[in-house]
Order: sequence, then C-alpha cells, then structure tokens
Amino acid sequence: MPHRTALPKICIALGFPSVDQLLAHARQEAEAGETFLEFRLDYLPKPEQGVEAIRQFLERYPQCTILATCRRHQNHGRFNGSIEEQIRILDQAIQAGARAVDIEVESAENAVQKLETLRGRAWLIISYHNFGGTPSLDAVMRRMAKIPADAYKIVSTARKPSDNLRVLSLAKANPRVPLILLAMGEIGFPTRVLSTAFGGAYTYAAPLSAEGTAAGQVSSKLLRNLYRVEKFSKAAKIYGVIADPVRHSISPAVHNRAFQTRRIDSVYLPFLVHPPQLKDFFLFANKLPIAGFSVTIPHKQKVLRYLDQVDPMARRIGAVNTVWRKAGKWRGTNTDVQGVVAPLAKKIRLSKASVLVVGNGGAARSAAFALVDAGAKVSIVGRNPDRVRALAKVCNAEPLLRDELSSRYFDALIHATPLGMHPHVNECFFPDRIPAEIVFDMVYNPLETLLLKRAAEQRKVLIDGLQMFLEQAALQFEIWTGESAPRPAMEKAAIEMLNSMRVAPERELARS
Repeated sequence: MPHRTALPKICIALGFPSVDQLLAHARQEAEAGETFLEFRLDYLPKPEQGVEAIRQFLERYPQCTILATCRRHQNHGRFNGSIEEQIRILDQAIQAGARAVDIEVESAENAVQKLETLRGRAWLIISYHNFGGTPSLDAVMRRMAKIPADAYKIVSTARKPSDNLRVLSLAKANPRVPLILLAMGEIGFPTRVLSTAFGGAYTYAAPLSAEGTAAGQVSSKLLRNLYRVEKFSKAAKIYGVIADPVRHSISPAVHNRAFQTRRIDSVYLPFLVHPPQLKDFFLFANKLPIAGFSVTIPHKQKVLRYLDQVDPMARRIGAVNTVWRKAGKWRGTNTDVQGVVAPLAKKIRLSKASVLVVGNGGAARSAAFALVDAGAKVSIVGRNPDRVRALAKVCNAEPLLRDELSSRYFDALIHATPLGMHPHVNECFFPDRIPAEIVFDMVYNPLETLLLKRAAEQRKVLIDGLQMFLEQAALQFEIWTGESAPRPAMEKAAIEMLNSMRVAPERELARS
C-alpha cells in the first residue's frame, strides 16, 4: 500500500494561529527542500481551515508529505472539540492529501474501531506525550501496542541524562515496531539527533524562521548540516561536551566540522549536565556508549572522581577537560594546558615572564600550573581570596588581593573566569586600569569581550579566547581519532558559529 512506504527522516513541525502563517512557513520549508511537514491543525481557531490549507499546499508542492495533527487541549493540544470531531477532521485531512495522521493515545483508546477507517488510507501514528518526566516506558509501550497502528510516537521530558538512554533503548527493544522516539527539553536534545540512527522512524525539527511546537526542537538546517543526522551510521562513534549551561557552546560546530572534513563516522553533541547529575551522566555514557567528551564549567574538577586513569599533569592540576574511553576504561587529560601555552608563547618568552592569572577554577588551575612549569613567575588573583591562596600554594605561585593590583604590573595577564561570557557580556574583572602588557581572555563567546575592548583602548597586546579554544580542541580531536586536526576547517566553523550567535543569539542554539 502506498502509505506504508518509509517516511522522510526529518519532519518540520508547523504550528501557527492563522492559515496564512501556516502556508507561508510551509512554502518556505518546501522551497528550502524540505519534503515532510507536520500541520498542527489544532493551532488554528478553526482546524477545518487547515484541511483546505493541506489541499492548497499539495497542489503546489505534490512532492511533499503532510502529517496532520489535531491534538485536544486535554492532552496538551489546542483543540477544544470532542474525540469524534477530532477524528472527523483527521479524516478530512486524509481526503485533502495528508499521508499521515497523529492522534494521541488518550483519544485513540476511546475510538479504536473508528481509527481503522483512517489507518487503511494513511499512516496512523498513535502518540504519547509526558511533559513532566520519563516514566516506565515499557509500560507505555504495552499500553500503546493494544491499539493497532502503523507507528507509535513516544515523547517524554528528560530530567536527567540517563532519560535519553531510556527513550532511545525502546527502539532496540522493539525492532519490528515503527517508533518515533524523542525526549523534550534541553537535556533531551541528544535524542533528536540520535533517534533515527537508533531505529526511530523520523525526528522533528523547528521551522527555519519560527519557534517549534515542542521544547528542544532546532531547525532542520542544524540537524542536517551540523549534526548530519542523515549521514552518520548506526556504528558512528558518539562524542560531546558536558556543561551547564551548554546551549551556547561552539564545540559541536567545531568538532562536527572536523569529523566531516576528515570523513570520520562520528557525531558530537551538547550534553546539558547539571552539577548533581555527573554520576547519572556516566551511567548514560557507559551504556550509550559514548567514545569521549569535552568537559567544561562546572565539571572540570569533579569529573576526576569518575575516571579510571588521569595523566600526571591533569592530576596535579586537579582538573580535566578531555575524556575518552580506551579498553573499557575512562581516561582523562587536560588540553587546556596547551591551549594556554601555545598562543602566549608566540608573544612572549615564558621562562622570563611575569604572568597574572585571574580566577581560581578549573581553567585558572590549568593556566597556573602550565605557566609555572614553563618557568614563568605566576601571580593569582580572584573573587575568592581563600581559593586563590589555596591554588597559589599548590602550584607555587603568588596569591594577590584585588586591591594589591594597583601597584603591580605584569608582562601578561590571563583571564580565566566566566566574567564577560554570554549572556553576561557587560561584566569585567577590571573596571579601569589593566595591569599587564599582554591581555589573554579565555572567554570566546563573545569573541571581543568587554575586557578585550578595554585592553584595546589601553593599547595592550590582545589574545582572544578563540585561539586557546582552537588549540585545545585540535588536541582533543587528535586524542580521540588519532588523526591530525583540520585546524583551518575548525577555525572557520568556530567563527561562523560565533557570527551566527551574534546575529541571532537566541535563535540557532537557544532551544538545543
């Protein structure tokens, strides 16, 4: 039967309050090459108007596949009619050319016989949504399987990293049943990239120039071009970055471009991991399995307790930013060391230099130990004097208070705090005079921080955070893959992503 041929891998979710808006966005997607669109008829004041919209759209774009949905408000939709009216609208949508219809399990359980008339003419998708969390999904699957359908859509809300695994594992447990499997929210974003590789029928994306219909949706452009959901195989290695927050990280853009350039079957994802969830992330990472990951704020120090082996320098620093799996064991190192030394060594002879490190977290520790080992005379200042003194003691540096800086001057300054990082771009550790000739800001988003702007006004030599980021990222890539890093491609990807975030800071990655 024609309707049983496979559906495309990416469905664009279109939910708008007017037919004109719905059609305008649908046309935009079709002109961009998209062929699978969901029309959320329940978003319209009169869902019947959406039926005519389907007919009009398909007359112009017959190559497209339309999924019609008219979710009732009792089930987190916007349609206020009865189940009978809901089914009647979906029936009309099929008559207008919709190739698939989605009806929530709550409605389906009360109209099993009537659904057979829909199933014979289009894909019948029974859907389950849980906006509160991720319950026992085996029980959900048993509940849904009682209703004959062409596919089953199970969408939960991820509250912790391992919820992603529970969702993705359903496909492996039910290999003969067509499933659409997703977890909503930023923590659940990995499922939107991985679901089809794990056996899911398709994934959802937001339209190019509007919000999606669920938390966590990103544009098909990101799914296709950045994450390459249609190109990496089931055997692809999975990498990522763990952080909180993580949505504005440029690491996915940089590493995915590097994989693409070297034609490596791998994908790199952003993993939102809240501080209390680090142990849960490792449960998730072990079973997925994840081959390696970057570590950033706030996990660089606490991650050590979960690693089997840590190289001596990272152990001394007490912070790890790079993790990989080898022979079943988690190993860690700190490529921030090279990220600090390499850019600075191009400007100054480190063995003869006096350097002020601003900060006392994982990044500051990396900088302080690396510079002391290189022979520099290191001083440390920060917002927490007790932590500054503790760090200075373990790395043989000089602790300073902020008010002592007025009478000091250094060859170089390394800023290693989150001050000035997006979205807090108006923050700066130095309100006026900057006590160094060279100013190196580890923050790369934005590329020109308030600190660097003030340093430029004071005619300092500048080193932006992107130089450090690219140096440490290149070393990460080489550790993970054993191949030389494509540095020009990685730099281009980083700049492109930073530019896109500057033009539309809450658009491309805000929902990821």
